[in-house]
Amino acid sequence: MKLATILHEGRPTVCVVDVEDGLYWSLDEAIPGLPDRISGDMVSTIAHLTHVSGIAAPTGGGRALEDARLLAPILAPPHNIMCVGKNYHAHAHEFSRSGFDAGSTAADAVPEYPIIFTKPSGAISAHGDDIPLWPGIDAAVDYEAELAVVIGRGGRGIGRANALAHVFGYTILNDVTARDLQRQHKQWFLGKGIDGFGPMGPWIVTADEIDGSDLRVTCRVNGETRQNATTADLIFDVPTLIETISRCVTLCPGDVIATGTPEGVGIGFNPPRFLGDGDVIEVEIAGIGVLRNTVRRMPGATPKPSHAVLEAK
Repeated sequence: MKLATILHEGRPTVCVVDVEDGLYWSLDEAIPGLPDRISGDMVSTIAHLTHVSGIAAPTGGGRALEDARLLAPILAPPHNIMCVGKNYHAHAHEFSRSGFDAGSTAADAVPEYPIIFTKPSGAISAHGDDIPLWPGIDAAVDYEAELAVVIGRGGRGIGRANALAHVFGYTILNDVTARDLQRQHKQWFLGKGIDGFGPMGPWIVTADEIDGSDLRVTCRVNGETRQNATTADLIFDVPTLIETISRCVTLCPGDVIATGTPEGVGIGFNPPRFLGDGDVIEVEIAGIGVLRNTVRRMPGATPKPSHAVLEAK
């Protein structure tokens, strides 16, 4: 099943979508008898549906999906988006070579343990939303295509062997990053936490429909393929990430874990190929769909030659 948050009759509404037929149904139409409180809130929906079995896909009727205004599937997860740095071998080496990985050398490019950081929920935006180039922090904006895991059944101290039982489904995240801030501040929160730097969607695909362990992840910039890998190449797989994070943090229904990005980001080129006004970014993951966003310069921003400003040291 695919679940989306759609602006329906002027308010956010959780809906079931049929991408193949181009239709959607509000949740109460698709699954009669659900509590009213969950109809507009994906987190509450996930918490409820985690304990419901045998839900049949809707048939008949429906509204045209092409006319819908898609919002981010989860507007406000219980925690910040939990993200993983350097979680593909080739990207770990790419990042180390770039000069933007503070303190890293070729010898320790591949991490021994998962590198976990967070991205604030204020960064979340939707499929079709603009990726903003904000004045003064617009010179080195980069893309990162990622598979995102959506937690269903929460818990703490979740063992690796049982971790997938806690996965509700999967979506797509573009972990947009201001590389100059990432390097200047040594930590990644500011460079990745900028308003609008977390496009997510277009919907959540439930875990019973796809196998997150081997999905093709691609990213295209203006039609040019930049990233192309599979989640089978992850250094730390989804069960390991859930085990690692839940050792310290109680995971909740609706929490989101972004699993890391493959090789081919802008800083991997020489000179770096950062995003500019009007660029169209498409992140595609097999079995989920395409997350598409356009980069737009915000008022007051002055274009800068990003490759000259930020040569790797």
